[in-house]
Amino acid sequence: MRILISNDDGVFSPGIAALAKLATEFGEVRIVAPDFEQSSMGQAISPSRPLSYRRARIGPFEAFRVNGTPSDCVALGIHHWERVDVVLSGINQGLNVGNACWHSGTLAAAKQAALFGVRGIALSAPSIEESGDYDLMMPFARRVLTTLLTQKPMAQLHNVNFPLTPRGITWTKQSVRHYDGKIVPDKDPYDRLVYWFAALPIEGVEPGTDRWALGEDLVSITPLRLDLTDQQGLAEDSKRLKFD
Repeated sequence: MRILISNDDGVFSPGIAALAKLATEFGEVRIVAPDFEQSSMGQAISPSRPLSYRRARIGPFEAFRVNGTPSDCVALGIHHWERVDVVLSGINQGLNVGNACWHSGTLAAAKQAALFGVRGIALSAPSIEESGDYDLMMPFARRVLTTLLTQKPMAQLHNVNFPLTPRGITWTKQSVRHYDGKIVPDKDPYDRLVYWFAALPIEGVEPGTDRWALGEDLVSITPLRLDLTDQQGLAEDSKRLKFD
């Protein structure tokens, strides 16, 4: 199995090295990741400028750094390495649940794989500053990858999130009840008005969602799809709303 690994934290993030080490248990590994942090870049690509593809030193792994977005990295990685079987993105320094999935560069790398017809799996966890290391989550990450890489699930795209101290694994749906983005005004050192776009905690999560699972110390696995069509809305509106 050929496993391409990327992220949005940058090619030298500790999370990508930890994921690459685990992935070697399942197949041949190559890393292609941004040469600087690209968090919250979403599905951005770089169509109007050339991209570099340079070797990087990351332990024993064959690795390349790209001066572009996570989606750029996956596109170049698939271009340079034929017959990629799966793209793993992460382990991200921070969770990607709920509406953060719309902005996540980590998830974007996995989605870019799916756009190319390759399976994509995004993996995220609390930052290394919070967790200290990945020792507690690695047995759970191994179980997740064993299931997703060897048992052929129906979905081609999965979003996986790990709590600090996992006690189990569960399938979940995406939490979309609330939007957690907020604009926070501030002042810079020159007393000029600036704005922070912040993500704040939300109360009242729905059982069975990714946010709920993490609150229960469960690893969350959410199958996703590229088709954003509201099938129920399409069926109802096409019958009820007529155009002149």
